[in-house]
Amino acid sequence: MRAVVQRVRSASVTVDGQVVGRIDRGLLVLVGVEVGDRPEDAEYLVRKIASLRIFADDQGKMNCDVTQIGGNVLVVSQFTLLGDCRKGNRPSFVRAEGPDGGRDGYRRCCEGLARLGLTVATGEFGADMQVESINDGPVTILIDSRRTF
Repeated sequence: MRAVVQRVRSASVTVDGQVVGRIDRGLLVLVGVEVGDRPEDAEYLVRKIASLRIFADDQGKMNCDVTQIGGNVLVVSQFTLLGDCRKGNRPSFVRAEGPDGGRDGYRRCCEGLARLGLTVATGEFGADMQVESINDGPVTILIDSRRTF
């Protein structure tokens, strides 16, 4: 399971002209579920996301996590994170989980973050989404539950 985590001042997701998820200061998390991912992969991502110390403390150092600054999380499913473009110019998505497994992994991530007390907004799984964000920094972190990078 993979995630791209961005520190944002605000972020939103729109589907068919309607905003379906919006946050102010916090984290925009793009999640891709890989074939063979297990519940443990989602748990790993959830722990890492919630514990990332990428917000400034009183001295301006990145020492605070999203809960410490009272931030929220917007989680968006994105199977293209599993795209492999090592051969040719058209990405292969054979490593991306199908719709049912992808939905389950995505749901596990959202529910896991909420269980930790975070306010979680979401996109709409499988929909054509427009994502807007005002990145803060920018700060962007890549997380892979299989620790391939």
